[in-house]
Amino acid sequence: MYEEERRPDHGPLAGFTVGVTAARRADELGALLQRRGAAVLHAPALRIVPLADDSELLAATKDIIQQAPDIVVATTAIGFRGWVEAADGWGLGEDLLSRLGGVRILARGPKVKGAVRAAGLTEEWSPSSESMAEVLDRLLEEGVEGQRVAIQLHGEPLPGFVEALRAGGAEVVGVPVYRWMPPEDLGPVDRLLDATVSRGLDAITFTSAPAAASLLSRAEERGLLPEVLVALSHDVLPACVGPVTALPLQSRGIDTIQPERFRLGPLVQLLCQELPARARALPVAGHRVEIRGHAVLVDGELKPVPPAGMSLLRALSRRPGWVVARAELLRALPGSGRDEHAVETAMARLRTALGTPKLIQTVVKRGYRLALDPATETKYADA
Repeated sequence: MYEEERRPDHGPLAGFTVGVTAARRADELGALLQRRGAAVLHAPALRIVPLADDSELLAATKDIIQQAPDIVVATTAIGFRGWVEAADGWGLGEDLLSRLGGVRILARGPKVKGAVRAAGLTEEWSPSSESMAEVLDRLLEEGVEGQRVAIQLHGEPLPGFVEALRAGGAEVVGVPVYRWMPPEDLGPVDRLLDATVSRGLDAITFTSAPAAASLLSRAEERGLLPEVLVALSHDVLPACVGPVTALPLQSRGIDTIQPERFRLGPLVQLLCQELPARARALPVAGHRVEIRGHAVLVDGELKPVPPAGMSLLRALSRRPGWVVARAELLRALPGSGRDEHAVETAMARLRTALGTPKLIQTVVKRGYRLALDPATETKYADA
């Protein structure tokens, strides 16, 4: 019988390491993850072009003031507010609002609707679903032939949206609010990619499609793309805030997870379900042992383990109950050279970290084995 598990004093993500690629709201996402026990590796995959310096946004604003659109589609609250604030900074705020006051405004959701009204404008319609697909359906049903449609972009691709409007006969003007550029310091991104390839991460979060595309682009520049794709396909869980964010990954054949509600909170809650479910749990020497990314739960108690020890434990857990030779364990150790003494040293530290030495048995002149409980040993041995 296993010891009765105590009430855990750690979060559901304890023992897992999660990468954060966000530029905006990275602190908020990191805090949500850490509050639930995760170790966080932050590497912004993008930087935002400051609105005041964005010549493309300035040109689009002047174009709209000079030739008013028939319809404006506002996609994000922060983007719409930023556009109006940037226009104010250029001395064009009153002219822009005057122009927008005479056109039909479609707001993607309630937050965007609030931003539109805060600017002194009134939206004509907003879908309760917050779906751009519903916005597109409405426009096409009404007909856009000969209409000039301005779309406030937010650094995100809108797959098929612009193309469908143009196919319907509309002239589409993009308003590129918050354009993305690669980060000035690529060091954190490179460390995140290295951790992905070495399986030092358990999951990577993506909150924008440009961030996902930028990370893959940097992997390709470094010649790491095949290894990164393999890691994301098997060992490192890619978690996206929504289906649009997932597109660059899915185009490479990578399956992702995403919450039903496209928000940071539900994204973190989804990780709280998925990562523990992926962890390997074994009955060993009368204890329940759950192997996580950089720690082990022994009867529900969190035991941080050094990287070398985790490498040994994973090698042993691939064949629980079987003897694993020292030579094979040596190959599992990162940068250990050819000295089998490194295995003994790492094993001693692993046993100390676990706090229950009998979990791992020494088989004289042969190697080591996980002391799988007899009742389950035959099942694992035959698997």
